[in-house]
Amino acid sequence: METVAVQRKFSGKRNRLDKPELLAPAGNLEKLKFAIHYGADAVYIGGQAYGLRSNADNFSFEEMREGVEFAKKYGAKVFVATNIYAHNEDVEGIETYLQNLYKAGISAIIVADPAIIEVALRAVPGLEVHLSTQQSTLNWQAVKFWKDEGLPRVVLGRETSFEEIEEIKANVDIEIEAFIHGAMCSSYSGRCVLSNHFTDRDSNRGGCCQSCRWKYDLFEDAREDTVWVSEEDMQMKAPAPFKLGENQLPLFQEQDNSFSMGSKDLCMIGHIPELIDVGVDSFKIEGRMKSIHYVATVVNVYRQAIDAYMADPENYVLKPEWVEELNKAANRPLNTGFFYDTPDHEDHIYEPEEKAVPFDFAGLVMGYDAETGMATIQQRNHFKPGQEIEFFGPGGHFFKQVVGEIQDEEGNVLDAARHPLQLIKMKVDQPVSYFDMMRKKK
Repeated sequence: METVAVQRKFSGKRNRLDKPELLAPAGNLEKLKFAIHYGADAVYIGGQAYGLRSNADNFSFEEMREGVEFAKKYGAKVFVATNIYAHNEDVEGIETYLQNLYKAGISAIIVADPAIIEVALRAVPGLEVHLSTQQSTLNWQAVKFWKDEGLPRVVLGRETSFEEIEEIKANVDIEIEAFIHGAMCSSYSGRCVLSNHFTDRDSNRGGCCQSCRWKYDLFEDAREDTVWVSEEDMQMKAPAPFKLGENQLPLFQEQDNSFSMGSKDLCMIGHIPELIDVGVDSFKIEGRMKSIHYVATVVNVYRQAIDAYMADPENYVLKPEWVEELNKAANRPLNTGFFYDTPDHEDHIYEPEEKAVPFDFAGLVMGYDAETGMATIQQRNHFKPGQEIEFFGPGGHFFKQVVGEIQDEEGNVLDAARHPLQLIKMKVDQPVSYFDMMRKKK
């Protein structure tokens, strides 16, 4: 991962939070528990309506209540994304839905549509409302408008720079949330209609099919030019419908790479001091559709970095192992987005994507016997004796070892852990704890 040298120090004053909040994605209840266990101060989830990730598992109200109870044990909060741009048919039932969120113990909702904001402020005053990044808020006047409307927090558009954040914090006393890691939308966040046109899935109502991540070939229409029959009646001679393979003139060579407009992913691990100094109150990680391994790894790294800086700002250094860990969870090239400069062609993925994730989540530690050094592990991916694996847990606990003999619950020796969620026992080189994770190279 390339990091950008620190260009300047910012004088932005923190107006609200004494320590930045680490906000993690949770696509389902299991991911919520992993995110919080690995250090998230808060998680954001989706309910079964009004959110922008309709393909995620999303939460029932019963699951929300369980998630809130789990979060409370760790002093964490749960937010719900209700960030669609609503059509007329979407609005019915919103008041009851928001009241049920409040009853489930949800701390805040993340909203883009002014109609939903108005309903929330009127009907559920105890439920905090955060402005979604879907509003593409980029300047302090807009932030002030939303503060005057009664919102305590604004999630800035991903296009906001350090300089703009500094100016916002200087002019408005409000919490600022900013994305610091994860996928970047190739359009203004969420405001894309490629998915609508290509697949009839509405990006702004949770259906984005990520058309910008597809591969494309480029063709020229080889039919005769359209001509007018006469200027008087302007009757157009319509050409036959374009058919790929019949009316095409390829504008590429067979050996050329397919065109892609996908952006590189955001990664700000090399710039924690600048984010804190400029006054970002909540560090948001993207990825409600990402794996448990991704969520745990990314949260774990940023938790360590934030805590290290807050404990000793003057002697803070970026640890190479943090960068190495993030690269084990990354699936695209990384950059710093809009924080320092406007991205150009070098910040988009045109070449074939390098499959940067060289590791699979192989197992979850369910128990450990200190006397025997034996761990009970729930299989999450095939592994076998002789393979090198890595264990990691909250706070940076990490070690490598080679898998030795493995047994099932009855003590039978196995040649491999083949079955999903199978419980196996194996000797480990160092103590492990419940919820530690085991990964293997692909």
